[in-house]
Amino acid sequence: MDSRERLLTAINNQKPDRLPCQVHSWMSYYLNTYLGGRDQFEAYAYFPGMDWVIYAGPEYIYDERDLARWQHETRSLGVDQDGNHHWQTVIETPEGTLTVRTATNQFTVWTTEYLIKSERDFALWEKYVALPRAVDWTPIRQIKERIGNKGIVRGSFFGFGQGSPWQDFCTLFDTEKAIMATYDAPDWVHHVLETLLTKKLTVLERAGECAFDLVETGGGAGSSTVISPWLHREFCLPYDQRQHAALHAAGTKVVYHLCGGLMPLLEIVAGNGADGLETMTPPGMGGDCDLAEANRRVGDRLFFIGGFDQSQGFERGTPEMAAELVRECHRACPDGGYICSPSDHFFRGDPANVQAFVDAANQCAY
Repeated sequence: MDSRERLLTAINNQKPDRLPCQVHSWMSYYLNTYLGGRDQFEAYAYFPGMDWVIYAGPEYIYDERDLARWQHETRSLGVDQDGNHHWQTVIETPEGTLTVRTATNQFTVWTTEYLIKSERDFALWEKYVALPRAVDWTPIRQIKERIGNKGIVRGSFFGFGQGSPWQDFCTLFDTEKAIMATYDAPDWVHHVLETLLTKKLTVLERAGECAFDLVETGGGAGSSTVISPWLHREFCLPYDQRQHAALHAAGTKVVYHLCGGLMPLLEIVAGNGADGLETMTPPGMGGDCDLAEANRRVGDRLFFIGGFDQSQGFERGTPEMAAELVRECHRACPDGGYICSPSDHFFRGDPANVQAFVDAANQCAY
């Protein structure tokens, strides 16, 4: 099999010739620090034998009249004593102003002031946020043509934070406040989630046939280390089911992303319409995944991506340790339907460890 066939076989929950392997997207810090500033294409080429999974997105096309009612300006607030750069974005609508603040460093970006601070803010957002009038899939098609049989292209379709309505809500409103609102104002939370889903589905309908090989939904805020299975069933499941059905109708596969606790949620996810589950985060990375047990319980219904402890295998490990961790993952999923991958982003690690990860996967035949 070539890499594309291997990856597509795995996401169809079938058994390829050998264990596919990828990384959970390349972080710019790692690319610049360890790989001489290579881009994701060059990074995959740097490690012979790795199956290419390119993370990308289409182009979203907006109507100028909609943008005129949602004018935003971002300005720098300077750099703090720790070297973090702070930013403020001000959004002007015909009926009021919304603000959000973020901070960035060499590793990542995070929110310091959330966009939605009240029900009034959400009403303003609901009325005026601009939605694309069309979606241009040309960038995705060009990447597919560029990489050919080396791999697949995946991404998150249009949203407002992460892949699914609950995670969008937490990104806009703050996770802790969102959880409290499910008890204090559950009807409003359901209204918010319905609104978010409707806007997502509107854009998906306008997009036509989806060019992605795989679309990521879900998000860390739905993990069982953040919310209970009851909250997940109430505030994630019904919206996830409808989103996944629409994505399937658009012609793509779906992987549900939980980066944290997932073992209490396995059967719920198996019923939400997703084709697969990631990131299968092990205890050493702050999750709770027992990959073999997950495979026993829901492996007939879901493929898996992840499970590799990048802290032990890449950042603090040796080539020998990285290889053994790959073999452990392979033994946990002996019947295929599995792509070995770091269980989330990584920022450090000797490239020799990454190559050992690849070489070991290449040797794990079915």
